[in-house]
Amino acid sequence: MLRSAQSSRLAVSSFLRKTLPMTLRQNHTASALPKGYVEDISKGPMLRYQESLPKLPVPTLEETAAKYLRSVVPLTTPDEYARTEAAVKDFIKPGGAGQALQKKLEAKAADPNVKNWLYEWWNDAAYLTYRDPVVPYVSYFYSHKDDKLRKNPATRAAAITTAALSFKAQVDSKTLEPEYMKKLPLCMDSYKFMFNNCRIPVPGRDDNLTYNPALYKHILVIRKNRFFKVLHEVNGKQLSTAELEEQFNQIFKATEGQPKGTPIGALTSENRDKWATFRDYLISADPVRNKASLEAIESASFVVALDDAAPLTREERAHQYWHGDGQNRWFDKPLQFIVCDNGVSGFIGEHSMMDGTPTHRLNDYVNDVIFNNKVDHGAPASQNRTDLPAPEEVIFTINTEVKDSVATAVADFENVIGQHELAVFAYKGYGKGLIKKFKSSPDAFVQMLIQLGYYKAFGVCRPTYESAATRRFQLGRTETCRSVSVESLNFVKTFEDANATAAEKIAAARAAFNAHVKYISDASAGKGVDRHLFGLQSLLEPGAEVPAIFKDPTFSYSKSWYLSTSQLSSEFFNGYGWSQVIDAGFGLAYMINENSIQVNVVSKKLGVERLRFCLEEAADELREVFSTELESKPKL
Repeated sequence: MLRSAQSSRLAVSSFLRKTLPMTLRQNHTASALPKGYVEDISKGPMLRYQESLPKLPVPTLEETAAKYLRSVVPLTTPDEYARTEAAVKDFIKPGGAGQALQKKLEAKAADPNVKNWLYEWWNDAAYLTYRDPVVPYVSYFYSHKDDKLRKNPATRAAAITTAALSFKAQVDSKTLEPEYMKKLPLCMDSYKFMFNNCRIPVPGRDDNLTYNPALYKHILVIRKNRFFKVLHEVNGKQLSTAELEEQFNQIFKATEGQPKGTPIGALTSENRDKWATFRDYLISADPVRNKASLEAIESASFVVALDDAAPLTREERAHQYWHGDGQNRWFDKPLQFIVCDNGVSGFIGEHSMMDGTPTHRLNDYVNDVIFNNKVDHGAPASQNRTDLPAPEEVIFTINTEVKDSVATAVADFENVIGQHELAVFAYKGYGKGLIKKFKSSPDAFVQMLIQLGYYKAFGVCRPTYESAATRRFQLGRTETCRSVSVESLNFVKTFEDANATAAEKIAAARAAFNAHVKYISDASAGKGVDRHLFGLQSLLEPGAEVPAIFKDPTFSYSKSWYLSTSQLSSEFFNGYGWSQVIDAGFGLAYMINENSIQVNVVSKKLGVERLRFCLEEAADELREVFSTELESKPKL
């Protein structure tokens, strides 16, 4: 998903799953929207508000300076804070460097040809110029709830494919209903990177290719490191679920008892510049065949990986979907469904052009329509067409240079993944249902639970990132919510004070909750600290003197995300996660369902079991303290 400027992680988004008839929905939303939003029906329902979405604002220097200084108070000593304060004041003073940079940024934002002043800078800095491997650093996974009716992997894969194609049809036809946040429509532009898309390695900076869905009507299926092209539409008619299942069964039969293929997919797990070099080797080994094979992979609507594994525990599933063995994959594809031999399933996404909310919606939709029988599976097996082409194996010519490249990639992958550890905190004590009875924001509650757990484990508060969605703006992606605050520091210290009363703990917690809600609301409104400062820094001319604010150690430390966190919740998931973003940090992906809380904990062997234990202790303590308030209220 990335390290400090690389930390644009998944963001929470609410969307409407159950739709009104489209005409009613359009009329309702149009009348409920503030002034300035205009429906353009010619662009289709999905994009009808796109051009009237507001532009990402540029905060004033003064508001960013004040917010930044307050955010570093709990992270600095008095002497460090004094140094930082002096650097900030010098930056924003009349005639200071900040004023000139601010004018440049405001001019860029006001340019009618620029839809979002941040978009290209951020895509480059956070993703496309980022050279570390996609897996584990720019990937994320979802673990699906088990489908007890479809334990056969071919059956499960076919149902998932049909459901995903149903969603794809809405994206391709632009009939998908926009997502909304606080009743405002969100930017839907990133959906164009969802299907028939692939990240392409290039030295120094990657590219992204999207293929015409009208011309490329196939999925890529991977089994035992071998690639198969499966048409999902023949003669203008989509394959039924039964026909797709037969295609998957043919692939199982073709690979049964056979040795695994050369894991060409492992090349996509490499450092991006090394992969770019290896890709050239691959093409030069047979320019005609291997170029065609790459196109068959990169143009596929999406990937279905059939893994010869049977993960059971939450940790086993997390490892399987997040990275697997690094071979039965094509990590550059944004959509990759994974189905294992025991019928369990999950998903891995590549993050560069699309954040987690669209793929969360896709995966939630896929499971919802399957479990609730809302998707048309087509004709039964007895009516399977006999003229369907068999799956076509995608074959590469492999020479010694390619074999050596693959061996290097496999070894590098094992080294990188071997540095990591993962644990799942799966808490059944309560979820958002009880948290709402505590009169708290579930997200703020769990953010403070994480702060308390980390403080218990390590005795300190560290810079913490939570992703805030800015998709209410044109081409909006994310902003940082700085979760550590003056109030959160007081909260953890109060809870760890043996002499503090329940009332004092509740008061400290509520102050921390309120501060967090305020910051993340500001961040979602484009009024955070980090993207603004990043934009100003990006406008520095080469060779120009760097202002003291950007050389100040507090500046780099305060955006070193020791805790990289984000929430995506679904009753259809039993896990989701990604890696840490700095070597000294943790990646904490959390779900808050009605009666449970789950946190996927990842680090480079810094003590995930220790943190998991302390998260449980923190969750128990919060429930115990807030329950005293509930019990003291008179029964009605």
